[in-house]
Order: sequence, then structure tokens, then C-alpha cells
Amino acid sequence: MLKEERHKLIIGEVELHNRILIADVAEKFDVSIDTIRRDIKELDEAKQLKKVHGGAIALGYTNFTKYNDKIYAQADKIKIAEKALSLLKTGNIILIHGGTTCFELAKLIPNKLEITCFTTSPVVALELLTKKGAEVIFIGGRLSKESQISVGASVIHQLLDINVDFSFIGTGYVDVDFGLTEFDLESVQVKKAIVKSSKKTVLLSISEKLNSKQRYKTCEINAIDTMITELNPEDSLLDNFRNQSIRLL
Repeated sequence: MLKEERHKLIIGEVELHNRILIADVAEKFDVSIDTIRRDIKELDEAKQLKKVHGGAIALGYTNFTKYNDKIYAQADKIKIAEKALSLLKTGNIILIHGGTTCFELAKLIPNKLEITCFTTSPVVALELLTKKGAEVIFIGGRLSKESQISVGASVIHQLLDINVDFSFIGTGYVDVDFGLTEFDLESVQVKKAIVKSSKKTVLLSISEKLNSKQRYKTCEINAIDTMITELNPEDSLLDNFRNQSIRLL
């Protein structure tokens, strides 16, 4: 595999999943860890991604602003957020986790919608503060520098003390048989607590993440009440998920 082709594939992986591990990419492309480490160093220097310990993260994942033009598949994520917004009504108590698609949902919430919103994301919280009808409650703890989301035991304890109508979460990987998975164990533990704290959990995921898996499981697919993608719910790519006890939007 030529270096240029490998670089293109690495950028594709990091944009899709937000973060990658050197060891995983080396195994997937059947090259040495040192080769991928050099690739990531070069791509970081070219400002194509951001190098972090053990891997890399997407540039769009490190700069949540309304004017960020590096968010991967942003049009699809906006479409997903629009569908998610249709679930909400005045009086709801909700939780919005973090990540680019959740941020798109926060941006779309209208001023007139009177809701209470918990969030583990300071950037989501700041966006919600601009909404006149939203009461915003930030669930704080140690902040991950990479995801810009609260993590750790104190966050989990706070989450287990609440019960929201809807929680909106993203995922790095989703599969019918393996459920929702990540390679970041801290993120998984927080998301597990979110699922337990929710009457209904809504997964926001672009379709490119379907049928993929990683090391650590957040939950089985049937723990999700609703899965929202940019696709029409009748799309054949969702056939396997349609046979599960989840709602597709």
C-alpha cells in the first residue's frame, strides 16, 4: 500500500470514528506500528488530524463551534439532529451527552421550547444557555481534553441520581450483535450510567458507523429505545436493525 493511499485511509478512519489507536490501524492495514506512528506524525504536521498519545483525533472533534468547517458528514449529522428534535416537547427533562452530532441537536433547539437539559459537555451547555426556554444543568467532573466531555466516578454518581425522559448519545461503533462499543473505557462507563438514568435512550449515529465494533461495550443494541441515522427508516442498510426491538427514525 502506497503511503499516500494509507494517509487517505487513516484520515477517513479518524474522521468517521473521531479517534483512532495506532495499534488498531496498524492491524487493520497490516503494517507496522512504527509505520502508522510516522504516518500520524506527518498528518499532524500537515494539519490533517491531531496526534495524541497512542493515536490521533479528528480536527473537527477538538473544536466545537458553530463555525467549525471540519466536522465530518456535518449535513448528515444535521439531518439526524432534526429528527431527534421532533421527539421533544415542552416539559421534557432530557440529557444530551457530547460529540458533534449531539452538538448539532443543541444548536437546533428553539428558544420557545421549555425543557430541562442535563449535559456532560461544557460546549453543549454553553450552546443551550443561549436558548431562552432551556434550564441547563451541567454534570461536571474531570474533563477529557480530547472529547471535551466530563468523565470519572463523580460524573457517574451524579448521573445515577437522575431519571430523564430522553437521553441523546453518540457512539464510535454500533453493531446488531455487539451493540454499542468504544475503545475508551472511561467513555463507556459514563454512557452506561446515562442509559441507566434514562427512560428512553436515543442513539444518534451516521450510517457509516453501522456494523462496526470495538473493545468495550456500552450496551446491547436493545438497550436503545430509538436509533436515528440520516437514512430513511426503510433503507435496506437498516434491515438487520429493523428486526430488533428498537425504533428507527
